[in-house]
Amino acid sequence: MVEKTSTRTLEKLAAVKGMNDILPPDSARWDNFEAAVKTLMARYAYRPIRTPIVEPTALFVRGTGETTDIVEKEMYSFEDKLNGEALTLRPENTPGVVRAAIEHNLTYDGGKRLYYMGPMFRHERPQRGRYRQFYQLGAEALGFSGPELDVELMLLAHDLFSSLGLRNVRAEINSLGVASERRAHRAALVTYFEKHKQLLDADAQRRLQSNPLRILDTKNPAMQEMVSQAPQLLSFLGDVSLRHFESVKRLLSGCGVEWTVNPRLVRGLDYYSHTVFEFLTSELGAQGTLCGGGRYDGLFEVLGGKPTPAVGWGMGIERVLELLKEQGTNASLPTVDAYAIIPDAAAFPVAMHSIQVLRRAGVSVQMHAGTAEGMGSMKSQFKRADSTGAQFALIFGADELANGQVMVKSLRDGRGEQQPRSLDTMAQWASTLQLRT
Repeated sequence: MVEKTSTRTLEKLAAVKGMNDILPPDSARWDNFEAAVKTLMARYAYRPIRTPIVEPTALFVRGTGETTDIVEKEMYSFEDKLNGEALTLRPENTPGVVRAAIEHNLTYDGGKRLYYMGPMFRHERPQRGRYRQFYQLGAEALGFSGPELDVELMLLAHDLFSSLGLRNVRAEINSLGVASERRAHRAALVTYFEKHKQLLDADAQRRLQSNPLRILDTKNPAMQEMVSQAPQLLSFLGDVSLRHFESVKRLLSGCGVEWTVNPRLVRGLDYYSHTVFEFLTSELGAQGTLCGGGRYDGLFEVLGGKPTPAVGWGMGIERVLELLKEQGTNASLPTVDAYAIIPDAAAFPVAMHSIQVLRRAGVSVQMHAGTAEGMGSMKSQFKRADSTGAQFALIFGADELANGQVMVKSLRDGRGEQQPRSLDTMAQWASTLQLRT
């Protein structure tokens, strides 16, 4: 009896729409970005914090806002099958950082400066710079009430853009004052928009009583002129709020940061206060906001903690990398220093030991690997070595190994010079190299 062999082809699987693989060489750009972030955060004395990707749904209902689009439409929420707990993939991370600060009493001995990088999740229509799984960098200063921390956070974002070589990024700022001032402004807004109710679209009609500040964010061209005439929050600020805002503007200017006041820059939640800001570009179309932040002095109490002042920002990493690519900056990608050419598999024991000596001395080495058909021709190996951008080829040929040597060939000086090196002196040779950083 002849056994039948199944020829059924399994369906090829693909990533979830809006959740993207990050592959070389793009992954190297991410590495460059993350390295720049870590260097700058250390200079500002901000320390890393890592919070869970999954949090209780209630954290975001309370911390992000029950009437926001994020909570109403965009969260990936589910019920834990074991205990029925309502859980959500984090759509942002400030609530998680504050939850952690309350839970672990992080500010008991003074303020904390923290930063994070990681994936966030929002169920929305994928488009350029806006994905269902997206990555965010955030910086939070917890336990500080003065305007100097508002400015420090803006300087941190400004310096990051500068260190990356980004151009034409502008800063917009505004003040939200305190709760009583916002309540007065809110009442004036509701009165104004009710007088122009016939011009409000469906979203604006829905937000009129629940969150009228969000109407100021409208992108509907038919509403723009009417919205531009709405009462401005700046007109409702008292002396204390005005002094705070004036200090922010003075300190920013003193540090050489250009800014403009945007009176329509608002946040729709009551726990925000005083300074709000954004860094924007006009080179990414509708997704031009690179970084947004502000002071959220009331969030600790909303999440069950003691009153604690706080300020911070979030930055969309994909958008920053897209702008880097658009402007042709940050193009340097890592290359290896040396490529190990292995003519015969018998050379592996000696070759791998020598390669490890070089790696431990700080030299980046890529080793040629064989296949079921063999090691491949020398020509094909040299072609591969050249494609990696390596400065040197290390040839572990039988004749060289018989003499306790490796042949070192220069691949980038235009002359292709080569000379034998003793295997015993590879570490010393590594110390003489001027390698690319």
